[in-house]
Amino acid sequence: MTTTTARGDGDRADLPGAGYDGLGRGTAGGFAGAVASERTKLWSVRTPYLCLVAGLAMTGVFTFYYASIARINEYPVQPVGNAAASSAVLVQFAVVVLAMVTVTSEYSTGSVRASLLWVPRRHLVQAAKALVAGAVAFVAGTACAVVGMAVAWGPFGGRASFEAGTAVGQVLAVGLYQALVAVLTVGVAFATRHPAGALSILATLLWGLPSVLLGLGGPTLAAVNDVLPHGAGDHFMRVGTDAPHAPATAALIVAAWATGAQLVGLYVLRRRDA
Repeated sequence: MTTTTARGDGDRADLPGAGYDGLGRGTAGGFAGAVASERTKLWSVRTPYLCLVAGLAMTGVFTFYYASIARINEYPVQPVGNAAASSAVLVQFAVVVLAMVTVTSEYSTGSVRASLLWVPRRHLVQAAKALVAGAVAFVAGTACAVVGMAVAWGPFGGRASFEAGTAVGQVLAVGLYQALVAVLTVGVAFATRHPAGALSILATLLWGLPSVLLGLGGPTLAAVNDVLPHGAGDHFMRVGTDAPHAPATAALIVAAWATGAQLVGLYVLRRRDA
């Protein structure tokens, strides 16, 4: 059901992004207005800041541990960026929470009705949330990757290599993966409309199921893990590992999961009342 409002002078707020200020004057919106609104709403609460701090903290701890284990066990020399790429298995949940609250917080408070009054075209609301969450996640992911490389270099103790092109590629790959996780999360959040439900699905998909598949072992289960979001993402973030897919193919697999989640979320958004 599309939510609309009408004014006495015949103007309607069912145009894309149409709205009115406190003096009753019309304000322009559309997709650009929806994006600006979502950006403002995101940074007006504490959750994004806490998620970013948590992500950086997890990156520091995990990469220090990863590099120390590589040195102690005398692993072969590997790109220093592998430590940061491996930390994504934990850091992604900071991104999940950040992206999830952009949707579920509005359903829990009922403010989603105001969002749909401001932008009645529901797909624009969803796209704006996905774009903002994805952009923030990309920046956060690249920042965490840079911090992870800096932290891991010392503990590696000579078991890591640094090549500028490889390092830049891994930083961008980590950022891309986190952005796709954010888009995936927005879709799941619109489909479930509840933080517990969304978090349960995402924790199972991004961590629980891969852990079970790899724990049980075997080529068949490993092949299944390779087409799950984190399994595929790990293949284009890390360098020097035996990957069943080319980096571009692995990235497309993660993008397909994010797209599928968006389509399911949009279906629910359009079929159910706010």
